[in-house]
Amino acid sequence: MWEEKIKNARILIVDDQDANVLYLESILRKSGYTDFHSTTDSRQVLGLFQKHKPDLILLDLMMPHLDGFAVMEQLAPLVAPDSYQPILVLTADVSPETRRRALSGGANDFLVKPFDPREAVLRINNLLSAWFLHVMPQREKQILEEKVRERTRELEESQLEVLERLAQAAEFRDDDTGQHTRRVGEMAALLAQALDLPAEQIEVIRRAAPLHDVGKIGISDTILLKPAKLTDEEFDVIKSHAAIGARLLAGGRSPFVKTAEIIAGTHHERWDGNGYPNKLAGEQIPIEGRIVAITDVFDALTHERPYKRAWPVEEARAEIERQSGKQFDPRVVAAFRQVCDRAGQL
Repeated sequence: MWEEKIKNARILIVDDQDANVLYLESILRKSGYTDFHSTTDSRQVLGLFQKHKPDLILLDLMMPHLDGFAVMEQLAPLVAPDSYQPILVLTADVSPETRRRALSGGANDFLVKPFDPREAVLRINNLLSAWFLHVMPQREKQILEEKVRERTRELEESQLEVLERLAQAAEFRDDDTGQHTRRVGEMAALLAQALDLPAEQIEVIRRAAPLHDVGKIGISDTILLKPAKLTDEEFDVIKSHAAIGARLLAGGRSPFVKTAEIIAGTHHERWDGNGYPNKLAGEQIPIEGRIVAITDVFDALTHERPYKRAWPVEEARAEIERQSGKQFDPRVVAAFRQVCDRAGQL
């Protein structure tokens, strides 16, 4: 396993002499190495380094355009502070000054020209063995961290799926198509985009908005589906679904559930402070709640329910405009207008 890892290492050969490059490639091939790239133009090293991310560089010192010292200087900023880039210097200059300069520039070992192929393989193996001993714990840590992140994502998705199904269960009680929650989520994302919110926040809103009415699960069918006008007491019960939804979603750790809690608890607050459950006003209401307040009302107005007829789209749009600065945030109403105008048919 260890031998296989060494032989599969990525190696970059940099030497301005074609004969030297071919000789090194032959040595590597005969020794079982399978992944190596070469160049005789030191100006290409930076691009090749970024493309192939070599585990080892075989670097000639004396070259036109950029010598080996200049190449190491170019590469230095690309190496992480807590790591290093293994470099085996190829040189005929064995003077102490050259060695000191190369070592201070980032070289790890030297191969003196003309070199013995057996010595070359030994030095290459030694450098790669030391390199993999250095990086293996880091890579294993990265793999473990990625597994943890993936498992966390899976748990969050499972949690969200359960909550979405709960929201659909609540929605099916007064919308037998179950499409209201989906439409609210999609339109909320369009409004968030029109407001220039960050892409990540837009996606969170899209996924969380369908949970806005999850609190309906705690409302009696007798009241929720009543075809006649509600009494004041019954309407108070209906209004409690916002607080119930926020409590159901409280304590979540993922951004989706946290945002869903905010939306469930604030999508019936009003810009003028006369909403519920907490009579928040203006920008006291989180932007997610202000967005869903409009999308929820618009969708509810334009679709039939057991207790109401569907409004024509233009009448529903006019109602949203009339409520700008009263029920709704004027800035979000402007975004709503932009989305509707862009859609054309709305």
